[in-house]
Amino acid sequence: MTPSDASAGASAGRWSSLDRPPLNVAALQRALVTGDGLWTSLEVVARTGSTNTDLATRAPELPEGAVLVAEEQSAGRGRLDRSWVAPARSGLFFSVLFKPGDAVPQEQWGWLTLLAGVATATGLSRAAGVDTALKWPNDLLVTVEGEERKTGGILAERVADGVVVGIGLNVSLTEDELPVPTAGSLALAKASVTDRDPLLRAVLRSLEEWYGNWRAAGGDPAASGLQETYAAGCATLGRHVRAELPGGRTLTGTAEAVDTDGRLVIRTAEGRHEAVGAGDVVHLRSVH
Repeated sequence: MTPSDASAGASAGRWSSLDRPPLNVAALQRALVTGDGLWTSLEVVARTGSTNTDLATRAPELPEGAVLVAEEQSAGRGRLDRSWVAPARSGLFFSVLFKPGDAVPQEQWGWLTLLAGVATATGLSRAAGVDTALKWPNDLLVTVEGEERKTGGILAERVADGVVVGIGLNVSLTEDELPVPTAGSLALAKASVTDRDPLLRAVLRSLEEWYGNWRAAGGDPAASGLQETYAAGCATLGRHVRAELPGGRTLTGTAEAVDTDGRLVIRTAEGRHEAVGAGDVVHLRSVH
């Protein structure tokens, strides 16, 4: 099935649960595609492989601010080519197109992953009253019965003249539906709201606000307040971590800071500081 024949309305006749109705596309478009804001289009498809792949393919012909949402993804991707699969209408799976142009130096575009994390956490706090922590570089964590669990992830991909940022959030998944025991959902974290329409509006409005401030500051993470806000909400900082780096190398130490390039600064047991720009970070139990 391709996005063109996977209209959002096609899903209405096959609801798996009355608690998981389809998104109200017309209402979302009226609220978000206003003509004077960032969002220039919002499309919802019933099912597709990956919203990131679809939007990246179409990016050269689309203006900045295009939003593509899928009620279900059959080949959703996370970092390191991990899969992201969830029941239809159980979460928010969407991608957005940013084209900063000359307003932001390209070397600062890497901050868009961290910006999306901050914006999503801020939006969820406002709309659902749930505390969402950030795990460097691209995971969203919630607390379920005192345990830190991943409820979302972010994947940014460079396209010819911009960046496609994909966000996946587990909203109403039950314990029995979780793909792995370490996963979570907003419902399991006792969010006050699990209606996906207001949650999507809140996250997209927060993205617009944070992106606007960052772009106006020329991509400067300090001047825009992004670096400070990310650090304040980052559950990785201050933790004993193991970074699994490209090439098979590992680095263990204490995560101390996020530098101006968005890299995680780790202090090793020998007191050496190393900035990590890419890799998989594991939170370890503190050593006493």
